[in-house]
Amino acid sequence: MNDKMVLVVDDEPSIRELLGLYLTKEGFLVEEAVDGAEALIKHQEKKPDIIILDIMMPVLDGIEVCRQIRKFSNIPMLMLTSRAEDDDRILGLELGADDYVTKPFNPREVVARVRAVLRRQAAQQEPPAAALSFPHLLIDMARHSVTVFEQDIPFANKEMELLWHMASHPGLAFSREQLLESVWGYSYCGDTRTVDTHIKRIRKKLAITACSPWDIKTVWGIGYKFEVKK
Repeated sequence: MNDKMVLVVDDEPSIRELLGLYLTKEGFLVEEAVDGAEALIKHQEKKPDIIILDIMMPVLDGIEVCRQIRKFSNIPMLMLTSRAEDDDRILGLELGADDYVTKPFNPREVVARVRAVLRRQAAQQEPPAAALSFPHLLIDMARHSVTVFEQDIPFANKEMELLWHMASHPGLAFSREQLLESVWGYSYCGDTRTVDTHIKRIRKKLAITACSPWDIKTVWGIGYKFEVKK
């Protein structure tokens, strides 16, 4: 029996029932919340291991729930979005959501992503002891810090993991699918825009310019690579 608890937050009973059925079948404990306000209460009372969070909800929407929880908790959050909610999805990722699934979804994929996120979290319990150091750039996973030109820059969890993974292999090009599998922990043959969104955020935070001694380059037809300029 899986002892991990999933909090499913959605105002649609059919979605809560569907996800609850599949998660329970896979051995997860399941709690439900019908809106954002109840989600905050259940998060405090039940202490779930991961939250599946719909964006469009009454009382408090998923974006506000994510914003409030991230003030005091790093609990993994998987957001449910519709195709018309691109801006909200990106904002959710910026606030620290770990992943998103677009409606309509395959419940088996949701379960697979839940497992992947939890595996990644377990692997992070013992972070690398060493930091990665480049000219004017220090990436320290143990302290969850990135220093750029002697300035500490805040990074969300997945931004940090993605930057660490690429910077650990300078000059090596990764496809979006490879980055999804290595950083998010699953293979995904559909929408890979979450990688593009995170790369855009990382570039903005690093404020990469022509004079920067390193860069995250787009490798056309493949994906991305972290490159140190000679």
